[in-house]
This record gives sequence, structure tokens and C-alpha cells, in this order.
Amino acid sequence: MKRRYKITAAMLAALMVYIAANTASIYIYAEMDEKRAADTAIILGAAADESGPSPVYRERINHGIELYNDGYVGKLIMTGGTGEGNTHSDAYIAKQYAVSQGIPDGDILTEDTSTITQENLENSKLIMDENGFDTAIIVSDPLHMRRAMLLARDAGITAYSSPTPTTMYVSAKTKLPFLAREVFFYIGYKWWRLFS
Repeated sequence: MKRRYKITAAMLAALMVYIAANTASIYIYAEMDEKRAADTAIILGAAADESGPSPVYRERINHGIELYNDGYVGKLIMTGGTGEGNTHSDAYIAKQYAVSQGIPDGDILTEDTSTITQENLENSKLIMDENGFDTAIIVSDPLHMRRAMLLARDAGITAYSSPTPTTMYVSAKTKLPFLAREVFFYIGYKWWRLFS
């Protein structure tokens, strides 16, 4: 009986260490900005409605606009399908916002069918291939970047991380649930990769 308890305790301890290590990896990576000259920036989707992008998505778009205006990229790819109750896709709404901020319509491409990050990136890779793009800067909130970059590389994208410096997840009340969610999905995806 004692042996069984010791084995169970050891397994739980190993699990806790594994979760802690992944949490630390996500948190540390959130601070890394790898921006450099690339063919395009992929702006990972978030909620939007007919009135415009949500505050979270808006800040991601703003960072993409900054990368464009600073000469890091010549094109932007907005991502996101059509949410419930919306007439237009999140990507279309994001494009209209970016145009209103002075980005030329022709320099914005849209990925209009995705509902999750993995689809954002896999569909964006198809757009990159169609346009002869080889490299991309991935834009999202800092705590999202570790998982997003793993997904980007699995999609075959030569990608560089550039988290938005104006994330809406700043208080402990908003940051901790977002971090917990990312840990769950990051670990889940890594295990899914092992058996897929």
C-alpha cells in the first residue's frame, strides 16, 4: 500500500513539475519579440462584430499596422471566420479597420474561414503559398505566442514572433485565466502531436 502511495505521489509530483515547466515556458516566451523583415504579418483573430474589432483584436491589428508602417512587412494577413450573428467575417472587419487607419486595401489579405488558431495559421499558409510569401511575423497577445509559434511551424511557416505590446490582458484577473487556458491548450496540443 505504501509503495502504491509513493508511486502515485511521484507521478503527481512529476505532473506538477511538467505543468510548471510549460507554464514558465509560455510566460518567458511572451516577452520575446523576434520581429525582422518578412514578407507578411499574420494577425491572429479574436472576436469582432459589425461595429468593429473587439479591444483584444484591435490591439493585435494595431501592432500589425505598426509593423507595416515601420517597414518590417509589405503585406498583412487578417484572420478569422464569421462569428454568430455577424454578416461579415472577423478578417473582413479587421481589414476595414486597418484601411481606416491608412493601410492600402491592396496590402491586406484575408483568411475568412477559421474558427481556431490552428486554422488561422494553416489557412494563412495557403494564402502565403498563393502569393509567393516565404516568411511571416506572427502577431498575437504575449501569452498566446508560445502556442501560436508551435502551430505556425507545424503549418510549415517560417515564422517570427512579435507579441502586441498593448495587450488587453494586463490585470491578474484577466491574465491568469488566459495563462491557464494557454497552458491547457499548449500541453494538449503537444500531446496530440505525439499520437497524430
